[in-house]
Amino acid sequence: MSNNTCILAYSGGLDTSFCIPFIREKYGYEVETVMIDTGGFSADDMQRANDRARKLGVKNPVILDGRADVFHRYIKYMLMGNVLRGGVYPLCVAAERVVQASMVAEYAAKHGAAALAHGSTGAGNDQVRFDVAMNVLAPGLKMLAPVREFSLTRQQETEYLAKHGLEIPAKTTQYSINAGMWGTTVGGKETHDSGTTVPDAVFELAGESYPAAKPRTLKIDFDKGIPTAIDGEGCDPVELIDKLNTLGMTYALGRGVHLGDTIVGIKGRVAFVAPAALMLIAAHRELEKLVLTKWQRFWKDHVSDFYGTMLHEGQPFDPALRDIEAFLEHSQRRVTGQASLEIRYGNFRVGGVTSPNSLMNAAAGKYGEEFSLWSGQDAAGFGKILSIPSRLSAEAGKGS
Repeated sequence: MSNNTCILAYSGGLDTSFCIPFIREKYGYEVETVMIDTGGFSADDMQRANDRARKLGVKNPVILDGRADVFHRYIKYMLMGNVLRGGVYPLCVAAERVVQASMVAEYAAKHGAAALAHGSTGAGNDQVRFDVAMNVLAPGLKMLAPVREFSLTRQQETEYLAKHGLEIPAKTTQYSINAGMWGTTVGGKETHDSGTTVPDAVFELAGESYPAAKPRTLKIDFDKGIPTAIDGEGCDPVELIDKLNTLGMTYALGRGVHLGDTIVGIKGRVAFVAPAALMLIAAHRELEKLVLTKWQRFWKDHVSDFYGTMLHEGQPFDPALRDIEAFLEHSQRRVTGQASLEIRYGNFRVGGVTSPNSLMNAAAGKYGEEFSLWSGQDAAGFGKILSIPSRLSAEAGKGS
């Protein structure tokens, strides 16, 4: 590799394709692309991305498989923590971006590159995720972000590429689509106005659905918080997530719109399609209700929300996250069992959960009906004692 080489974190999309000739012409670097497969790409997608890179002058585009890294480094902890930002969004992009940036930075440092580059704009979250990872893992390399530096619009990038012999489809100019194993986000047009409904056609950009799909029930097995099988067929988590995404797309599952706070301080809105993430989180959360105590779940919710926030805001390297990961791992010792999901076109629900570690022990009683570990007199005394703090407070406040 030449010591005048810039390694570009490449996706094959508009922004990173634009960066190839622009970096070469504006900064004078030889450009090499490294594409990290973090899910959401088909073999054809990756081939098209490589063909596009070659057409723009890259001699040997590189593709690295980062799917297992995404799951084992971050997604499994987001699943263990049932992380949903704003209560709806499963952080489809954050983990993928961190792994992409990390693997590209490590590749550049290992191969003696002079510079690193990414195609993020100056208005979004991804720029921070790439900057932080690259500064931590390759601090000696010059970092470039041409789209951000020159405040370029998607239309300007499209016109520039056309002059270099590459025509970009209109939908790519109108929408930014980011696919990954934990879901796909779509931004543009309708998402820029908080009062505008996002039409079905926008969600279909992530994958087509089939209204004629028949209702069915899925059974998902978990072992210590990790999904291990669908309908009794064992598979590794990456494969399992891929299968659920494919199935979920058919039923138009996992569609949503998230409105929230960005890293740079402004409000942001994005449409997303994340069937596997939402189905697994729902199933896992219900299984946890069966096997964990209320205080285990209480503290898990608190630290998991913080974990999701730090990952979203591009701070995955803070040691606090390693401490939380250890906590989450420990909390999952009894989260083993099976959840059934009833799915229909456009929606799903958890039908039921079973576990050898169930706390819903019939010998202890049936809620609202029977009890065996206490007597009626015990229950009356319990209620009386439990009322004392409120009674005392009420008495003390009568004169005020």
